[in-house]
Amino acid sequence: MPSDAEIAQQVQLKPIGQVAEQLGIDQSDLLPYGREMAKVHIKALQRPSRKKGRLILISATTPTAAGEGKTTTSIGLGQAFAKLGESVCLALREPSLGPCLGMKGGATGGGYSQILPADRINLHFTGDFHAITTAHNLLAAVIDNHIYHGNDLNIDPRRVLWRRVIDMNDRGLRNIVLGLGGKPHGIPREGGFDITAASEVMAMLCLASGLNDFYQRLDNTLVAFTFSGEPVFAKQLQVTGAMLALLREAIHPNLVQSLEGVPTLVHGGPFANIAHGCNSLLATRMAQHYADWAITEAGFGFDLGAEKFFDIKCRLGGLDPQAVVLVTTTRALKLHGGSKQEKLGDKNLPALRKGLENLEKHIENVRKFDRQPVVALNRFVSDNPAELAIINARCQELNTPFALCDHYATGGEGAIALAKQVIEVSRQCQPYRPLYPLDLPVEEKVRIICREMYGADDVAFTKQAARDLLQVQQLGFDQLPVCIAKAPGSLSDDPSLYGRPRHFDITVRGIQVNSGAGFLVVLTGDILRMPGLPKHPSAERWTLREDGSILGLD
Repeated sequence: MPSDAEIAQQVQLKPIGQVAEQLGIDQSDLLPYGREMAKVHIKALQRPSRKKGRLILISATTPTAAGEGKTTTSIGLGQAFAKLGESVCLALREPSLGPCLGMKGGATGGGYSQILPADRINLHFTGDFHAITTAHNLLAAVIDNHIYHGNDLNIDPRRVLWRRVIDMNDRGLRNIVLGLGGKPHGIPREGGFDITAASEVMAMLCLASGLNDFYQRLDNTLVAFTFSGEPVFAKQLQVTGAMLALLREAIHPNLVQSLEGVPTLVHGGPFANIAHGCNSLLATRMAQHYADWAITEAGFGFDLGAEKFFDIKCRLGGLDPQAVVLVTTTRALKLHGGSKQEKLGDKNLPALRKGLENLEKHIENVRKFDRQPVVALNRFVSDNPAELAIINARCQELNTPFALCDHYATGGEGAIALAKQVIEVSRQCQPYRPLYPLDLPVEEKVRIICREMYGADDVAFTKQAARDLLQVQQLGFDQLPVCIAKAPGSLSDDPSLYGRPRHFDITVRGIQVNSGAGFLVVLTGDILRMPGLPKHPSAERWTLREDGSILGLD
């Protein structure tokens, strides 16, 4: 089979204005970035529409390090809906340069289920990540500048919460010392960098309902404490107007198309293991505003991205997905059944049967939100027919719709069976049910997620976490939803525990207030907000050809 890049080169993309016309978007609302990409002004949401598209959420079982193809499945499903004559729009996250250059490579789908132009989307795109990075770091610079110039707010340098960000996997920047070199260079203090996808500005962009809401979120962001323990918010530094100015283009969703011409809004990119893991609320609403079906995704497994999608994004944004797709692969199930990473392509029926426990747990989790999942088996060339039959049979025993998907190799045609299952399931759903009410104590909200989603026996709070809980209550933020930062490769907070772990506790080591985003980040285990590069990153395989194309970005 040709490479992703070779497949993409065979496609003649429609002019982006024509893609907008498919959805009924007025040309006056289009902000073109060349022939093949454009931003859609948020005022397009104010245009009259006869549509209120049904929302489909794509999630997955606990993934392998390479991922199980949620984005590819989302694109393939969208193309299948189009083949069935349905009005459809995808709403996906933007790729982060860190993972593109690191372990996972590009994040625009694959095979015959890609969004294009893949090289531009994966590299810089329309500059949203750079705008978020710059706005975030402006606030960081202003905090240090304020301390340097007399510190009228009495900020305690030891209690500055606002770290810097960069869109790169760089473990060397996790912990640094700022202000070295003498008095002209600032006040020495400890600091560090997170990856841009973990920036609270990214989370605010993705949860904002509009420009004014975005401004209020920036204003209300907790950034530090004074020497006397009083909170300091971004508005007190009088720079949120400049931050918003830097973000004036980034707030508008980006419009591209799939390989088969399906309109796709790509906007925002928080990670689900360290943030809430969903694309922007504005893009999701826009997809529903202009199409009968809107397809979106949430990062990593259902226990991470999808739980946050329901309990944070849907709650804050008034969304109610009509269907949930659980993507899985034989290789993921075999990994969770004890197979070695390098042997996942080999036939291993005992490991597969044992790994089915992971799928079963995720099916249970979906049903806790009053949704019936559709299991989509993303087929690989190495899959054995006996393995596929075992998964299908187990889904039938669990009364769970199942579809074998071949969209990577055949495009939309390979996901038509999945599309038909999704349409049928969507006719039966009732309003979804959040996992917990917001008025519960924070520790109880955390326990509910850990017990219900992960299968933990209980939660252990460290002394630092206990102090954080008290501070959250004193600040009046205990009514916020919680965003648990956890290892993505296990249902537990221990990445070495595969399958469906039992009889374990989750350890909470700290709680961060994201008052602008509107949630509490609960740090578990050894989770880091700045990834590192693997021994041989994807960047080693990249080469720029003379024609401007990039070899190795797949």
